Amino acid sequence: MSSFRDAVLVDAAPGNWVDRWAPRMARPYLKLMRADRPIGTWLLLIPCLWAQGLAEIATGAGAPNLWFLVLFAIGAFVMRGAGCTYNDIVDRHYDARVARTALRPIPAGLVTARQAFVFAIALSLVGFVVLIQFNLTTVIVGIGSLGLIAIYPFMKRVTHWPQAVLGLTFKWGALVGWTAVTGSLGLPMLALYVACILWTIGYDTIYAHQDKEDDAVLGLKSTALKFGEQTKPWLVGFYVAALATMGVAAVLAGATRGPVLAGLVLAALHGAWQIRTLDISDAQNCLQRFRSNRDLGLIVYGAMVIEMMLGPARL
Repeated sequence: MSSFRDAVLVDAAPGNWVDRWAPRMARPYLKLMRADRPIGTWLLLIPCLWAQGLAEIATGAGAPNLWFLVLFAIGAFVMRGAGCTYNDIVDRHYDARVARTALRPIPAGLVTARQAFVFAIALSLVGFVVLIQFNLTTVIVGIGSLGLIAIYPFMKRVTHWPQAVLGLTFKWGALVGWTAVTGSLGLPMLALYVACILWTIGYDTIYAHQDKEDDAVLGLKSTALKFGEQTKPWLVGFYVAALATMGVAAVLAGATRGPVLAGLVLAALHGAWQIRTLDISDAQNCLQRFRSNRDLGLIVYGAMVIEMMLGPARL
């Protein structure tokens, strides 16, 4: 049992802070919420940052609202943890039969399903406390994501497109970030949401190639299995569509001074590198390309901050 408790999970970075510094009794719960694998928190946070950035450009803010950034960071951390915990409860019998996930806390016997459920509720309550710091529109929009969160773990049992449902769920922050600043919905927000969904389908297809053999044996579905050897052309399509749609969102928000559009060009080059160097038969290569999407997201957000500081475009 102690070896399971101390095992470094396959998709966690060696020497991560949970395995090095966290109390041993806390490690199963921290691993349950993926605190040892922060990439998911980044990918949940980035659409919030993008939406906040575009909204602040649209409203003429000269700098990001730091309080909102703190709230979004905390919210992304705890809600990603709650979602992963819920997902692991639902998938516990499958996880026990997949090499990459067999040592996760529930299949390894370190945490019971009931304990995990209580933990997910506790994390969700923290997330709710964060959410109610925003305006009423944002609170209502945030609560609206619960249905998608509930159904997502079941999608790989019924469709080859669970990555699309993940995009709808995981990129809800694009709606939350925009409404937090503006207090209302808007066309730039909707365009950004679509762009984020397309991006998610692309990068999560890369991630899914790690498990495709096990998924096929278990009867689970994914875009990795659907696209197969044609994955790269599909990725080109999704990344191009995502960045083009994000460009539309930027223009609608008034981000026409140049930095955001330049950031999208850099993001396109990064996406091209991902696809060109991707080896779908190498799980480690897939994991590295998947993780690199944090950098793509931060490139675009950094460009938004620069544009914000330049002030509104003059006609």
